[in-house]
Amino acid sequence: MLVAAAVVPCPPLLVSEVAAGAAHELDGLRAACGDALGVLAAAAPDRLIVLGPAERCGRGPHPQGATGSFRAFGVHLDVTLGEQRGSAVPGRSLPPSLAVAAWLLARHRWQAAPVEGLGVGEPLPQEQCAQVGRELATSAERVALLIAGDGSARRGLKAPGYYDERAGAFDARAAKALGEADTAALAALEADLAAELLASGRAPWQVLAGAAEDAGLSGRLLYDDAPYGVGYFVAAWS
Repeated sequence: MLVAAAVVPCPPLLVSEVAAGAAHELDGLRAACGDALGVLAAAAPDRLIVLGPAERCGRGPHPQGATGSFRAFGVHLDVTLGEQRGSAVPGRSLPPSLAVAAWLLARHRWQAAPVEGLGVGEPLPQEQCAQVGRELATSAERVALLIAGDGSARRGLKAPGYYDERAGAFDARAAKALGEADTAALAALEADLAAELLASGRAPWQVLAGAAEDAGLSGRLLYDDAPYGVGYFVAAWS
């Protein structure tokens, strides 16, 4: 059953090496992510499943030791999922969202449980997201989820998708639901609207909603901001 979950954003700029001289601008966000990972570790899970947006659902699964890279962002940095450097296993490269999550886990020296990654297709309908979540929640006696995904990328004139007046309200709904562990509210987020607002977290959040339906978890919102015109949220459920 699901015993804990953490929600983090997944912009490459979260990785200090990618952000370079601007790294300090997201120090507060990185600290909040560390706090959320601490909640996962405290829950003593048997298994940690890392989910993030990908081109299509089920891209993987990516076993512990799967590798990702930030070379496409001009940085000679490789990451390994849930393992120390030098213990990589062959397979598909991690999608960017899972590479960011792998970097966070390595940064905070995750050792609490074995790790597996799964990409969630951004267009995946809500009910299919919920079904994936239900299956993951029953995959071990004590399951924890690390959910990577961003809010709308249309929160300002300089945002990647330019400004959309609907973006603020959509992100406010998402942030409230994540902070309150409100699975019904997460399930009610509209897939079409999320796509128009470039909100990559919608499908992974709805997988979480399915996994947590009967878990009785409470939530805390640890971070809610849009420093680059993109909604970034950090939440911990336990």
